Amino acid sequence: MKIFKLVLSVLIALMIIISPFSVHKSVGMAAVQENYIINGGFESNFWDDGTWQVDNLNADVQYFAYSADTWIDVDEGEHAINYWMKEEGSESKSFTISQTIAALPAGSYELSIKTMGGEGNETGHVKLFAGEKTIDAVATSGYNAWDTINLSFTLEEETTNLQVGATVTGAANAWGYLDSFNLTAKNTDISEPVEAEIFVKKVSGLSEDFIKGVDVSSIISLEDSGVKFYNTSGIEQDIFTTLSESGVNYIRVRVWDDPYDSKGNGYGGGNNDLEKAIKIGKRATANGMKLLVDYHYSDFWADPAKQAAPKAWEHLSFEDKKTAVYQYTKESLQTLLDAGVDIGMVQVGNETNGKFVGESDWTKMSELFNAGSKAIREVDANIAVALHFTNPETGGRYETIAETLNKNKVDYDVFASSYYPFWHGTLDNLTSVLKNIADTYGKKVMVAETSYTYTYEDGDGHGNTAPKETGQTLNYPITVQGQANAVRDVMEAVVNVGDAGIGVFYWEPAWIPVGPANQLEGNKGMWEKFGSGWATSFAAEYDSEDAGAWYGGSAVDNQALFDFNGHPLPSLNVFNYVHTGAVARLEINEIKDISLSVVLGEKVELPETVTVTYNDGSSGFASVTWDTAALEQAIKDGVGTYLIEGIVDGGAKIKANLQIKPENYVLNPSFEELDRSMWKIEYGNDDAPHTDYQQKASDAKSGEYSLHFHSADAIDFTIEQTINGLKPGYYNLSMFLQGGDAEDSDMAIYAIANNVEYRTKTSVNGWVNWSNPEIDNILVVDGMVTIGASIKAAGGAWGSLDDFYLYRVGDYEEEIKEEEIKEEEAPKESESDGNQTGDGKGNEKNQASNNVEKDNKPAPSDLKNTSKSPVIETKKGKSLPNTATNTYNMLLIGLFLIATGGLTILWKKKYNRRSEK
Repeated sequence: MKIFKLVLSVLIALMIIISPFSVHKSVGMAAVQENYIINGGFESNFWDDGTWQVDNLNADVQYFAYSADTWIDVDEGEHAINYWMKEEGSESKSFTISQTIAALPAGSYELSIKTMGGEGNETGHVKLFAGEKTIDAVATSGYNAWDTINLSFTLEEETTNLQVGATVTGAANAWGYLDSFNLTAKNTDISEPVEAEIFVKKVSGLSEDFIKGVDVSSIISLEDSGVKFYNTSGIEQDIFTTLSESGVNYIRVRVWDDPYDSKGNGYGGGNNDLEKAIKIGKRATANGMKLLVDYHYSDFWADPAKQAAPKAWEHLSFEDKKTAVYQYTKESLQTLLDAGVDIGMVQVGNETNGKFVGESDWTKMSELFNAGSKAIREVDANIAVALHFTNPETGGRYETIAETLNKNKVDYDVFASSYYPFWHGTLDNLTSVLKNIADTYGKKVMVAETSYTYTYEDGDGHGNTAPKETGQTLNYPITVQGQANAVRDVMEAVVNVGDAGIGVFYWEPAWIPVGPANQLEGNKGMWEKFGSGWATSFAAEYDSEDAGAWYGGSAVDNQALFDFNGHPLPSLNVFNYVHTGAVARLEINEIKDISLSVVLGEKVELPETVTVTYNDGSSGFASVTWDTAALEQAIKDGVGTYLIEGIVDGGAKIKANLQIKPENYVLNPSFEELDRSMWKIEYGNDDAPHTDYQQKASDAKSGEYSLHFHSADAIDFTIEQTINGLKPGYYNLSMFLQGGDAEDSDMAIYAIANNVEYRTKTSVNGWVNWSNPEIDNILVVDGMVTIGASIKAAGGAWGSLDDFYLYRVGDYEEEIKEEEIKEEEAPKESESDGNQTGDGKGNEKNQASNNVEKDNKPAPSDLKNTSKSPVIETKKGKSLPNTATNTYNMLLIGLFLIATGGLTILWKKKYNRRSEK
């Protein structure tokens, strides 16, 4: 019996020793660190040893032994603090417990405490502080309901005599317990910034095991196409070695099931099957980097717009599809491990916002996620499971997804997000939405894809996704420094989540050209043969709408961290520099080109100095010398668009986009002058005035003033101005309009000349989303035109009008008497009076369409003097006429021919007389 007890004791001891090593490994867990707090567990009597200072004592604060309460759940150790707010008085009671830390080095820290106590009227409120930094008080929630309160803070420099502690408040009879007071350093690396080619601000709080990853899935196909990569010394080197030397510690690789057609032709995008993943994984492992396997569960690109199941799974039932996901994941993952690949994480799906393996029902999607997760857990429980989504900028999207995953009991560790700065909102928002998921659902979070462009140039002849003039937010300069700043800031945004923020992956930093842009045909051959472009023509059978229409090369060669010839850019080293910081020689990083618009005749003045941004992020002014000869020539040439180049001090170049516009004949067109008597505003149906000349620059297109409108009742007004003394000819008219909430709207810009009304409809589309309606080819014969706008909408509509512009575009050469016009163009009885707007079937037509010739030039019949003004609805984009109508041209030609004939007869008679002599 004694032997049995002895053996049993040994076994139990072994289990205790071994058990910590068999616990499932958490992603991103940090090692146990020093606690700067003395007597943080209150194991010694602080009243006796003075380790804690207690102030503002409106409470009974006791050194408490857990043994005194048999029902209490012990937090840790044998002692804690117990408090009870005194009954005297009705005011709120409080006390502060604090400790002064003699010295702390620069770095990031976390202060924490465990608390529990009363609820309802007996609730205690605990607020942590560290110097001036604090957080909102956290309420106790009941007996034995222990809660941990955390305060994270950063010290930019060494700090002495820092007071840390907690303030506890509550009503009379509030009570509670405090225990486990800890102050630990998250990062205290205070090394000096290194000398470099770029500036990088150190990221505070960045742990040593933070994931600094890159996705180089296209690399094998690029190397097969002849692309070479070099190290910083210009020597050809395995790119995986270069990446590792640059601070990269993780490689991401996408895996498609079968990215080939029936003849073995690859779909492109790297032709990333399992074989390619093994090759990439082995090279990553050999260079000390872990692998993230990104299963798309598709034969080609999977993203929010398309999540097609593999060809082999196309006709499977849902249950069979789940089995296929499970088996494929398990078998392929085991194959990778058997090849010696060090796998740290597996991604189940790619950007699965609303669809996965062809399924769009979240219940089914969740079951498929779990099928993949189950396979991963069975292969190796230490491999982290990630799910990947995108569009963090969409309000509530991630919260809804995370809540659904939790409700459907999906098993995963990491919530991963794409974040491209030009599409996906602010970094503060990214931190906020990821932190919400981490705090609410206890998940690790990371950015699985990010990138930024460093040049406007296209390297291979296939267009790039960025930068674009519209639809993208470009908050960083399009430079190598700007690229480095963008990457660094995304890492900081994830670090700011807290311990749950585990890393960032840069997407395709090596997808550079297979050949120069001027050798496009040769590049196409490489893309087709080796799959080194984003898609080949063979992918059309699987993805006809996207790849089938737009197949080609790299759309991100200007977002790579290598130049077009394979040499690493200084921005690649950002993965090292975020730990130390980096400094460089101060130089101009960005000079934004300027744009200047003037009216013909106005003085053209280009600025003598321009704003420049330096590579350390600061800004300043620099003198500029403009090409005066080009400027003088532009002024001489008159109306048009010109590009004037300049040289900034230091040699950098700048461009001025100069637009010289024709003279604006509208008086006070932007309402900036206080005399607005030239404008006439009328309201329909005796409505009360609901417009005003508003001084608010944010609502104006230019300057500070605009004509603002708003009414809870219907909007119905016109604003117009009559302009006299114009030279006969053709004119264009435009204005700017913005606003919103305009139901049942009828808005237009109009002009009336020679009793003919021209009109172009318009609308409002949101605040400062300016509409710019224009009327082309307004014929002015008598020197007078009335221009204006008509605005109608249901109650609640609002908006503003600004910058009316009337300018001359062509000559009117004929002067024909009104009697001749009437005789030549007498109206027929069957002609419309010009007010017809439809075809009787509810379909709008171009009004007075029978009286409008091509290019919107009015036919001569439009010039007749009628009691009603015919309406001509105009369209944009027509070419401008330079002469009068064809009818007048024919009259001129006829008169010329008659005169020529008469002269010929007279000459012939005279010639005959001479002959007779």
